[in-house]
Amino acid sequence: MKKSIIRLERLILTISLLLISVYSNSQDTKLSREEQKAARKERQYFDFQVIDTMLMNKSFVLEADYLENQYGDRVPVISGINFIMVDSLSAVLQTGSNSRMGLNGVGGVTAEGRISGLKIVKDEKHLTFYIRFSVTSDIGIYDVTMDISSNKTARATISSLTRGKLTYTGRIETLYDSGVYKGRNSI
Repeated sequence: MKKSIIRLERLILTISLLLISVYSNSQDTKLSREEQKAARKERQYFDFQVIDTMLMNKSFVLEADYLENQYGDRVPVISGINFIMVDSLSAVLQTGSNSRMGLNGVGGVTAEGRISGLKIVKDEKHLTFYIRFSVTSDIGIYDVTMDISSNKTARATISSLTRGKLTYTGRIETLYDSGVYKGRNSI
């Protein structure tokens, strides 16, 4: 009887020591506010470098979640058919809608053309980019300006020789990771 009590006490002591060690180790995994802030800054800088590589390779897509006109009317859209794609020296500007057919087969307009006057400004202090370029397509000449932040959110404004403007708000992705569908060129 005495032997079984000693074994039971040993077992309880061993389990309690094990639980204490597990509990103390779990406390070490929580990061302090400063460590969380440093980790967030490190992640933002890493994303900033990834975006920089995409821009320097001229290989990226802005997938729009919202479109906005010159009057400030903002509409949620499908990002797979509303995008700005830059691939080397060419660009595709596309709008689309699920509710109707358009000139491009996806309910909108597709302008594909050559890029000229590409200018990229990198702000390492604020981890942002500013891009400006022109696209010459069969249906017109468009000026595109983009603001991109390190969390991959982007805002682009397209203007042309006419008075209107169209603003795309969404996320920037690599060509490989993008899931966009390009419609027919509008003529």
